[in-house]
Order: sequence, then C-alpha cells, then structure tokens
Amino acid sequence: MEKQTTTFSISDLAREFHITPRTIRFYEDQGLLSPRREGRTRVFTRRDRTRLKLALRGKRLGFSLAEIAYLIGMYDTARDKNTQLTEFLNGLQQRKAALLQQREDIEAVLQEVCNFEQQCRELLLARAAGRAAKAETRA
Repeated sequence: MEKQTTTFSISDLAREFHITPRTIRFYEDQGLLSPRREGRTRVFTRRDRTRLKLALRGKRLGFSLAEIAYLIGMYDTARDKNTQLTEFLNGLQQRKAALLQQREDIEAVLQEVCNFEQQCRELLLARAAGRAAKAETRA
C-alpha cells in the first residue's frame, strides 16, 4: 500500500493562512521553510505547512524571527519534547511580562492624558466665565 504524501502550492498556503505568497517566500528566505522545486513551482509538504503555522503563531505572539527560528529548530531536533515545551513556556512568560509592562505604561500615559484633558476643560470654563463676567460689567 503506497503512502500518499500531501503537498501544497504557495497559493494553497497563502489562501489557507490569509497571507501573501511574498510572506511565504520571506519565511523561505529566512530558512524557516524549505519547499522542494518542480521546475519553477514550489511544492510544500505537511512539515512546511506546520512550520509556517508555527511561524505565524510566533509572530502573532510577538516573538522575534530569531526566537521563532530557534523554537522551530527545536521542534525538528528535540528528542525530548519537554525541552521544547520548557523553552516555549519561558518565551511565553517573558512575552507576557513585557506585555503586562506595556499595559501598565499605557495605563499611566492614559491617566496623564485624562488629567491634561481635565485641566484644559477647566481652563476653558474659567476663561469663558471670565469673558461672561466682563461682558456683564460692561453692560
């Protein structure tokens, strides 16, 4: 019984993941994907599809390209999946800490913006009240 190998074209993957073929070629140029060639056509395997999925997930989580390449490389070479999972967990914890710090920074800036907005409103009200008082004394 012959084992059928599932393959994908660049268009198939682009459509499935809602990305451009150029993005897929970029990941290929970076060494994350290694499709075989049939003439000028790239032929991607399930392994390439999985690697692309992992790269896009890593990007969405905010990992750098180097971090993504490292984690995907571990996926290929790790005999013990615990090592890969531990590294991924460490990366996630670092990313989470960075995001929490960003959120804290954003909240502080938003508070400053709210304070400045309030000061501007109070100044405008005070000036309007001052103009109204001047108008009444003239009349």
